Amino acid sequence: MILYGLSTCAVCQKAQKALEAHGTKVDFRDVRADPLSEAELAELIVEFGDRLVDQSSNDYRALNDWLKNSEADAQIAAKPKVMARPVFRHGDAFYLGWDQAVQDVLLGGD
Repeated sequence: MILYGLSTCAVCQKAQKALEAHGTKVDFRDVRADPLSEAELAELIVEFGDRLVDQSSNDYRALNDWLKNSEADAQIAAKPKVMARPVFRHGDAFYLGWDQAVQDVLLGGD
């Protein structure tokens, strides 16, 4: 499983810890230190669309007007911290966030 997020993100850290405690091997990818390729970003945009951008974050609010009116891929490419997180890739499936529904799927309802 790949977890896309930020090393400083408390939710990402919590998710990784829970998954590893459950026995799941997690490959963590810090999208700020190792930005997504165009192909990877395109794949996530197809899956999540505009939900992939956290428009409530301070980083999003700090974007200039041109970027705010740009597509999600341009926003994330310019400022990776605006990506909503965590994002999980488990086989061919993708999951966004760490809510109860995602936890039930990835932790098997434990």
